[in-house]
Amino acid sequence: MKMLATETIDPARLNRRRFFFFSSIFVLTCLATWFAADLYWRDADGLTGLEIVLLLLFVPLFAHIAVGFCTALAGFYVINRGGDGSRISRAAPPGEPYRLASTAVVMPVYNEDVSRVFEGLRVVFSSIQERAGAENFDFFILSDSNQPNQWIREEVAWVELCKQVGGFGKIFYRKRRQAINKKAGNVADFLRRWGKNYRYMVVLDADSVMTGDTLARLVTMMEANPSAGIIQTAPRVVRGETLYARLQSFANRLYSPLYLAGLNYWQQHEANYWGHNAIIRVQPFMDHCSLPDLPGNEPFGGRILSHDFVEAALMRKAGWAVWLAFDVDGSYEEGPPTIIESAKRDRRWCQGNLQHTWLLTTRGFRPANRFHLLMGVMAYVSSPLWLLFLMLSTIEMINVTAFAKPDPAYALADTTSLFGYTVAVPESLTLFSLTMLLLFVPKVVSVVVMLGRTEEVAGFGGRGRLVVSAVLETLGSMLLAPVNMIFNTKFVIFTVLGQGVGWVTQKRHADEDGTDWREAIITHGMSTVFGLVWGISSLILIPVFFAWLSPVLAGLVFSIPVSIFLSKASFGRRARELGIFLTPEETQPPAELVQLERNLEECYRHLPPFEPLRADYGLMQAVLDPYINATHVALLRQRRPSAGAREWFATLQARLLREGPGRFTTKEKMALLMDPQSMIRLHRELWSLPSESLAEWWRLAMRQYNVLAAVPSTALYR
Repeated sequence: MKMLATETIDPARLNRRRFFFFSSIFVLTCLATWFAADLYWRDADGLTGLEIVLLLLFVPLFAHIAVGFCTALAGFYVINRGGDGSRISRAAPPGEPYRLASTAVVMPVYNEDVSRVFEGLRVVFSSIQERAGAENFDFFILSDSNQPNQWIREEVAWVELCKQVGGFGKIFYRKRRQAINKKAGNVADFLRRWGKNYRYMVVLDADSVMTGDTLARLVTMMEANPSAGIIQTAPRVVRGETLYARLQSFANRLYSPLYLAGLNYWQQHEANYWGHNAIIRVQPFMDHCSLPDLPGNEPFGGRILSHDFVEAALMRKAGWAVWLAFDVDGSYEEGPPTIIESAKRDRRWCQGNLQHTWLLTTRGFRPANRFHLLMGVMAYVSSPLWLLFLMLSTIEMINVTAFAKPDPAYALADTTSLFGYTVAVPESLTLFSLTMLLLFVPKVVSVVVMLGRTEEVAGFGGRGRLVVSAVLETLGSMLLAPVNMIFNTKFVIFTVLGQGVGWVTQKRHADEDGTDWREAIITHGMSTVFGLVWGISSLILIPVFFAWLSPVLAGLVFSIPVSIFLSKASFGRRARELGIFLTPEETQPPAELVQLERNLEECYRHLPPFEPLRADYGLMQAVLDPYINATHVALLRQRRPSAGAREWFATLQARLLREGPGRFTTKEKMALLMDPQSMIRLHRELWSLPSESLAEWWRLAMRQYNVLAAVPSTALYR
């Protein structure tokens, strides 16, 4: 079989690409800065101190916008000329025979929806089993769940899945005793124990889905490119239920092709790693990508929270290529269902990205990786900079209005305002037009490009629905931008003040009723008050400036109802019925997503466990059910506790049988579940002791045991 390798692009050609890309950013930023400086320079006295600060803030903020625009511009150039000849996917054309090697598909989980995790894994496993060479793939669920119920549910679901698909010896489950260093530590622990058995590793999130063809293509790309260390796919966001999730999914599907093609244009073999839906060459990853501890304590020091950017930089430092497979289909993930859930995720990402400031000057990192790290930092730091810029602009406008010179050239009536400076209309309009050009032209171009693809545009519901959806998405993003600005500003401030973030379970599906008013008011209340005070003050003092500021104020003032409105699954379903925010993955779904929906619908149809037992149903199963007890004990690592520890365990066992689990702490329950001898003794004594010596909770559990045993185990866990 002839393989088409994608070796590193000619350095001179890559340099020309990067020169064009970064020169475009530089020229646009210089041009805008020239206009801004000219606008602020109103008289012979020069710039005031406040105006100098505004100009200094303007430069990085406009440059940040210019990066996105130039990326889209490069992407349009690539798409318009028929594609990029230098791309990793050329090594494995669709439909060609694939060359496979030993590959571990790993899925780290932390208190996730068990049905979604294991049904998603079932779909991926079944898809790869349909291909020749499936024996090269093993699957691992790497659990750091710290809730007793969750742990047992995962074990039961694993056993049921393996029985149903013949997965014993191919699908493995591992629960760590100590969740050290979160996801990065979970993967590192797997590699220390089993990494030597595999040439490649595919990392999935709990909500990831990959088709068998995509997995096979990724392995083939690695085999054809011995210098490749990481190949990152561009997952598409699917299964959005709420209006917010559907809006994000539509935007991801419509706009990302332009930006991804642009990223590959200048990145080439120095792309980034996003932490999931990627394939990794195991040995160099183990050799070179061990994460260092940062100096100081959290949140800036200690363990690195956002590990993926750093691992990509370390891989490049060691000489291995990192590619973005931007045009490979069959890679999917799910997005947050609400604005608030998205903010919770961003809170964690913000701290992790701000830690990267330590690494910007690390010796041996490539310039491209330093740029990735810088853009990760700017993704969050730009929000407080924008807010500061707008606030200072308000102050500057008040100063100009209050102390305006009598000369007609400076009269407010004869001038207009842009971002806080009073200037002649043509000059301010030029800068305003340039800014709007950079912000909105990539969206317009994406729509135009998609309208020219007859087959693909049908997946968006047709040309008319595509245009309507794009307009509504633009309006929605304008309302959400100020909300995200306030969120990120708070996150940056909290991080700078030393408030670290805990490891919380990510909520991937919204409740049917969405965000309630109480949660929305608590979350957005201060933003609403801030927007009202800012807006009323501007309207009274500087009405002309209020008009420029109104888009920002609208997002803040209406953040509570907007958050609630977008969180409703019913509105999301109505939008689908109307053909709004449709995507090809929804209208023409691949077989894997269809199967996932069908399986989850079946799982979620069953009744939950008997209510009095619900809180500790997993513990009940592990102690009461002989099969689950034996499975759980078999999965535990044997150990020899000290005499004092054995006495403590004996006390806990007696209390559990006599009192039930109601008064036990999570730590005590987890300790018993971790100890194989305790679990064996609890099971034996529960079935041998007279019922009067057991707690009422256990007597009820034994009466309900046969009823619950009739329901498929994995169907009980939503």
